[in-house]
Amino acid sequence: MPSELRLHQPTSRPCSGDLAFILRETALTPVPFVPEIRLHMADDAIALWETTEKARGEAGMPPPFWAFAWAGGVAVTRYVLDHPELVAGRGVLDVAAGSGVVGVAAALSGAAWVRAAEIDAYAVAAIELNAEANGVRVEGALVDLVDGDGAPADVVLAGDVFYERAMAARFLPFLERAAARGATVIVGDPGRAYLPRERFTAVAAYEVPVVADLEDASVKTTTVWRLGA
Repeated sequence: MPSELRLHQPTSRPCSGDLAFILRETALTPVPFVPEIRLHMADDAIALWETTEKARGEAGMPPPFWAFAWAGGVAVTRYVLDHPELVAGRGVLDVAAGSGVVGVAAALSGAAWVRAAEIDAYAVAAIELNAEANGVRVEGALVDLVDGDGAPADVVLAGDVFYERAMAARFLPFLERAAARGATVIVGDPGRAYLPRERFTAVAAYEVPVVADLEDASVKTTTVWRLGA
């Protein structure tokens, strides 16, 4: 499950070793619930988590959020693919992008450009691999953007960013600043505790299959929310 590690400073730039690790530890597989998209995903969630946990102790390697399709991101992906007019011809920012599945969906749906921001170099490498695998262009950016307002993106997309109080305390003001300057802000959330639902309007809900080893169920009811009325 994503954690407060996403609030830390960006790690070093992606390198060939990052790409080799991702290719070794994952397989290119259609994403459940959004089979239009293929991602480099882990076959064995627990084994990969343990591998990176050991590496964290040795070299500070972040958890492999990039190796899985999380419910919030999958729900936003489904919504974007089903409503391409949301992003068509517009600049899109996928924030806390993980595997980049949301950004890939935006590119497939006709976005003018897509930037997928992450603070983990492995995630940025995975984003680039996944974009290439789906025949689209997504800029993977190793940067922490949440002290800004997401400019110049016309659309800001985020999946599963309300896991923890500290994370929500940073992301909500960021998303509100983006909306205040006129961006469309869409969030996916599978019932996390720190989403302030009164600030959002539900636009869709899905039953999303998830990796049971990483969640508390094999399917999560996941809502897509738009910030504001």
